[in-house]
Amino acid sequence: MAKFLFRSTYTTEGVRGLLDEGGSGRVTQTEQLIARLGGRLESFHFAFGGADTYIIAELPDNATAAAVRLAATASGAVSTETVVLLTPEEIDQATGQKVVFRPPGAQ
Repeated sequence: MAKFLFRSTYTTEGVRGLLDEGGSGRVTQTEQLIARLGGRLESFHFAFGGADTYIIAELPDNATAAAVRLAATASGAVSTETVVLLTPEEIDQATGQKVVFRPPGAQ
């Protein structure tokens, strides 16, 4: 399974919901949503600063991660950025591939 980082920021509507539901309620709901999609919630952290939550989850594929992001954003309660996380072994595979790249403007 692929691993993803969801970095999210609540809208005013989302903050109101969080105040009603509490942090534990959001974690439970998120864990259930990810499980229904065949995934696993690895960690869920609240933060202050640039984003309100940082969630790491394993999901079956990119399409499933995109579906989660689309549903969350469509709710109007949160805006989310999704980051695909790579393992060291995947980076090893990438560095082993021969890629020829010509930068823009180079001859």
